[in-house]
Amino acid sequence: MAPSIPRSCDVAVIGAGPAGLAAAAELKARGVASVIVLDREAGPGGIPRHCDHYPFGLREFRRLLKGPAYAARLVGRAEAAGVDIRAGVTVTALRPGPVLEVSTADGLVEIAARAVLLATGVRETSRAARLIGGTKPGGVMPTGALQGLVHLDAIKPFDKPVVLGTELVSFSALLTCRHAGIRPVAMIEPGPRATARWPASLLPRLMGIPLLTGTEVAAIEGDGWVEAVTIREPGGTTRRIPTDGVVVTGRFVPEASLLRTSHLELDAGTGGPSIDQFGRCSDPAYFAAGNLLRPVETAGWSWNEGRLVGRAMADALAGRLPSSGGGVRVVVAGKPLKYVLPQRIVANGAPGSHACFQLRVSEAAAGRLALRLDGAELWGRRLSSLPERRITVPLDVLGAWSTGLAEFVVGKRSA
Repeated sequence: MAPSIPRSCDVAVIGAGPAGLAAAAELKARGVASVIVLDREAGPGGIPRHCDHYPFGLREFRRLLKGPAYAARLVGRAEAAGVDIRAGVTVTALRPGPVLEVSTADGLVEIAARAVLLATGVRETSRAARLIGGTKPGGVMPTGALQGLVHLDAIKPFDKPVVLGTELVSFSALLTCRHAGIRPVAMIEPGPRATARWPASLLPRLMGIPLLTGTEVAAIEGDGWVEAVTIREPGGTTRRIPTDGVVVTGRFVPEASLLRTSHLELDAGTGGPSIDQFGRCSDPAYFAAGNLLRPVETAGWSWNEGRLVGRAMADALAGRLPSSGGGVRVVVAGKPLKYVLPQRIVANGAPGSHACFQLRVSEAAAGRLALRLDGAELWGRRLSSLPERRITVPLDVLGAWSTGLAEFVVGKRSA
């Protein structure tokens, strides 16, 4: 029987994925005495433990690994460092202090910590949120549910599904289908091209799966189980595709339900917490890292981000971080820019966990990306980007400014 959960610790980490485990191991390596990782899933490792395919681990372990092996290595490294990992427990509330309300096998308990890291990751947008019509049969699921059924439970949920979306996770769904002997009948993308970078879009062709771009799923049909989907093609015509399942992939949103009922500030653009360059939230006792910050980056990117934020948390506990008050507030000036993070820069010049601003666009964009401070332009460059591509700008373009409102904007290119 596992020992009762501690009621106090130096650092509590919520989320046992790559970011949370990397931060926890870093904290222990930097001498933080008690670090506990909490995760509501049955086992630690996050999304990679569901992904029985390559590529994982090159940045972290200098070798190519499948998801479960990669997750096991992250867990093993954290446990070897002395991290206390507790799976199957759910954090139900975040309170000032910081204090966590936690649901465990012992019932509801409170954990008091000196600092808390939020690393709860992302989730895929549901069918309901995408306003797909029709009936509500079984056999409609996100990629995560498909991977859990196939890789963790050895269940083949359908034979001939359609896959909606073309983000990286969508191609992960194709690989999961191949592993289980499932043959999708179509891959459907509402946009004019595949979202993931080339050569990912070659995979459906190699698997003999039609890739239908500029196409929407208008309705899902079926009584007890999926029988067909109605699609709307680029010219507006509709047709019916017989199928026994629908995998609804991508369009990630941060798993920020805990924050919505807390005292912490959310950023409207990312859907995650507002942070400074050290990963501190609006309450500086709380930090955040990984895909909770924005949808969505790779496991390796999240791992590195968690490691760097863990380093900043150790500095915070030792009193080595600058004050979290004041600073420059950073925003985007609307379309085509979706978001920017970090959203606050304090004590400019102090090295932080984030060396660059991260931005993305909501639609294909070409023009001049500029940064203005209180209306005066500080920096600019040409921009040409497709949606969901990482755009980075070094933090030091802010120069020595320590107060004001900084705004990223996309305008026309200069002649």
